[in-house]
Amino acid sequence: MKYKIINNINTPELAIYHHLRDNAFSADKSFIADSPKVVNMILSCDIEVKSVLATKKYYDEFSHLLESKKIENLFLTTKEEMKSIVGHKIHHNCMLHGIRPDEIPLEELGDNILMLDAISSSENVGSIARSVAALGVGSFLLPRQAPHPYGRRALRVSMGYASKLKIHIYEDISETIERLKKNGYRVYAAEVTPDSTPLLQVKSTQKWALLMGHEGLGISEEILSLCDEVLSIEMAEGVKSFNVGVAASIMMYQLKHAMGT
Repeated sequence: MKYKIINNINTPELAIYHHLRDNAFSADKSFIADSPKVVNMILSCDIEVKSVLATKKYYDEFSHLLESKKIENLFLTTKEEMKSIVGHKIHHNCMLHGIRPDEIPLEELGDNILMLDAISSSENVGSIARSVAALGVGSFLLPRQAPHPYGRRALRVSMGYASKLKIHIYEDISETIERLKKNGYRVYAAEVTPDSTPLLQVKSTQKWALLMGHEGLGISEEILSLCDEVLSIEMAEGVKSFNVGVAASIMMYQLKHAMGT
């Protein structure tokens, strides 16, 4: 394996590891992945990799993954040098610069979709992405203004499983819901309302989209009126809500297993 020794940490090829933080992206759709589990997940996918920045220990342990990708730039570093390049303390020994895959058209998403309304937390986006993958839902639909699943923190929280999903970014929520319904999806909204259906009573269809709302504000009445059915999770008295990531996981599981019951 041929490494590139770093003689100058300010070389332009390394600048992206310092500048591309959390939800920032460059014009060429670059993203940064960090930690062995996340980097290895990306390496196992059909995703373009521009470079890897890692220690000798990482390269020795995972040479089989790296050799299969034929990556042009394999930068050899130490953890101390990596800290200087990134500009903050780190706990891992590898990073990767990749190019986000193209978004999937709405009409090419799978039968089951997790859709987000306004959401503000990168951690929640990453946690939900991991659950979408784990529960076999497979398609992730997000608004343009939300943190992106390939944002640095969201990708790390998802453990890299965002790379396994069909991702579509929408511009207008009302228009997108109507398109989903025309395409045969039953659109469920997760919200506590006087007439919401308790989750255990839902009878899901083959094609469905589950809409989760903002962490604090939930889903507006206007958007709820566009959905086919509003669902709520039965909770103990005195407890008002779950974290959005937890609620999404519970609801996706039930919808996956409640068909025809």
